[in-house]
Formats: sequence, C-alpha cells, structure tokens
Amino acid sequence: MRTHQPDADISLIRHAHDEAAVWHAGQTRRSGDPFITHCLAVAAIVADIGMPPPVICAALLHDIDDSPCPPGRVTEHFGPETADLISGVRTARLDAIPLSALNFGRARAQALRPTHEEAVLAIRLADRLHNMRTIAFVAPTRRYRVARETIELVAPLARAAGLTDVSQELHDLSSAVLRPASVAAVTTRTLTLLTLLLPAPTRARWREEWHAEIGTLANRRTRTRFTLRVLLGTPRLAWTLRRPAFRERRW
Repeated sequence: MRTHQPDADISLIRHAHDEAAVWHAGQTRRSGDPFITHCLAVAAIVADIGMPPPVICAALLHDIDDSPCPPGRVTEHFGPETADLISGVRTARLDAIPLSALNFGRARAQALRPTHEEAVLAIRLADRLHNMRTIAFVAPTRRYRVARETIELVAPLARAAGLTDVSQELHDLSSAVLRPASVAAVTTRTLTLLTLLLPAPTRARWREEWHAEIGTLANRRTRTRFTLRVLLGTPRLAWTLRRPAFRERRW
C-alpha cells in the first residue's frame, strides 16, 4: 500500500487484517495452510493493482461470510462501502460486468477512486489469481473446470480491463492445467530419447540435468525452445564426449 500511496492511512487495513485473522482462526485451505494466508494474498494483489484502502479491506474480508462473523459487524466496523463490496464480490457474475464500466487506467489516474464495478472486479480477479496459483491442491475434475473458465472468461476480462499482467499469469496458469501432457510429458520423453546418442556412462547425468532444467521453465514456449536447443546441440555434445575414448583406443 505504501508503495502506491505513501501517505495513505493504513490503520483501517490493519484492523481488517486483525478481523480476518480472528474470524478465520482455525480454518485451513486444501493445502493445509491457514485460511488467512489466502486473504492476505488476495489483498496484496489488489494493492498491487492500485486499489485504495476500502477495497483492500474488502479483499481481506471477502470470505468473512464463510466464518462465524456476526451479520452487520463489517458495516459497523468498516462502513457500508466495504460491506457493499464484499456483497458484490460474492454475488456479481463476471460475464455480466459491462466492459464499458471498466477502466483501471482511469481509476488510477483519478486519485485511485475506482467505480464499484472496478473494485469488485479487482477483488474477483485477485481471488481467482491466487486460487490458480494454488490449484494443484484441488481435485482434478474441478481443477480442469476452473482452468477452462479462467482461460475462456476471466483472463480475457482482465485483459479487456487493462490488467495485462494479471491476464497473462491467469492464461499461463490455466494453460499449464489444461495442456500438461502436450508440454511436460512430450518434452521429457524427447530429452530422454536424446540421451541415447550420448556415451552410456554419461546418459544418466545428462538426463538428470535436462529434466531438472525443463522443470524450472514456466511455460510451453520456453520449454519448447530449450528442447530444440538440446536437440540441435546433442550431436556435437555426443562427439565431444566420445572423442577422448576414441583417442585412447587409437593410441
């Protein structure tokens, strides 16, 4: 928050954090992490988008209705604006939000005063982004359904609203769920086959190195480029590795 608005009063945000921590105490996510970690992650993404304190408070408290928190407490402590945002986050349909109502560039330029629709969308996108980052803990059937909705509806909506970084990450995370076999499995098999060109004593080492490298690459394009680079370089590598052995036999 201080990065975007150094002079902002963050006391309300601290209060929202403390409220979320109290009412979500004992709740955990599928990963086993305390539920408050999700609230914090969503609020951090919303803050990075550039939203003002009331929206960040709503992000911290966006799942408060799934806790024992008494009705009306949010309105009493944080005001009707934050309470209305939480209600909007829970009830608004993303496909019903008119694109004409969204302009995050304008919201930032006008002293960070987003419209209700922009604030609701910011929280919904942040919620989906963190859920996609942790989707490995979701059952496979639901994982595929959420990824399909994200790539077809949520990521394009984020791009249309001007949040290109959020849109790109949503797209990449969804693609990793929807097309794992065509990316990871095929490239891994290809690299394993390429080690057959190398001298037998060196194959395990290079197979391990290449598989470890491919595992660090985040998207299909970079994995494909790495595989092509290995494919083109393997004949020369094989020749280099075999040359000392040939010299020993010749002498």
